[in-house]
Amino acid sequence: TAGDKEFSGIIIYNISYENEDMDPQMLAMMPKTLKLKIKGNKVLTEISMGMGKTVVVYDAESNTGSTLIDMMGQKYAMKMTSEEFEKELADGPEVEIVKSDETKEVAGYLCKKATVKTLDGSMKDSEHVVYYTEELGSGMLNKANPMYKDIDGIMLDYEMVEDDMTMKLTAISVEKKKFSDADFEIPEGYNVMSKSDFENMFG
Repeated sequence: TAGDKEFSGIIIYNISYENEDMDPQMLAMMPKTLKLKIKGNKVLTEISMGMGKTVVVYDAESNTGSTLIDMMGQKYAMKMTSEEFEKELADGPEVEIVKSDETKEVAGYLCKKATVKTLDGSMKDSEHVVYYTEELGSGMLNKANPMYKDIDGIMLDYEMVEDDMTMKLTAISVEKKKFSDADFEIPEGYNVMSKSDFENMFG
């Protein structure tokens, strides 16, 4: 229903690392929580690390967004156009979603289970299990993520694989909260760069 799409609030995820070979010092530097702010079809993801924080903003209606990095007092922002998002999706892996009747409760919300299978063989893990809820908004917010673009709800329990590292994200709290559109815009004081300049700088 239309009402569900208007969820406004903040979801906090606990991050755990599945890679047992990880150097303890490295692990100490890694983020332990991820914050997701949602207002209708806008979403903001915030991850804080030892050196600073990264924020990714996405507007599913216009299919645009930005990445903000605040690192040791230096603030950089990269805007992404809908064309750039389209290209990322096109370049992303081919995935198949297998839905299941299994459910589990995460952070007080009933979640459905889905298995995401990656079909391009480039990732070591070709299957990921996600639990998502339809009570907190539409799957439109996943549109920018090639892996999870077909999940039609907010994921409350899932994994992210980067290089050889698996981050497991589990929602620990969901709080309804009002945000203004300004909360999803690039704040003042950020050096706005093009995608290519930004990528040269941060890899």
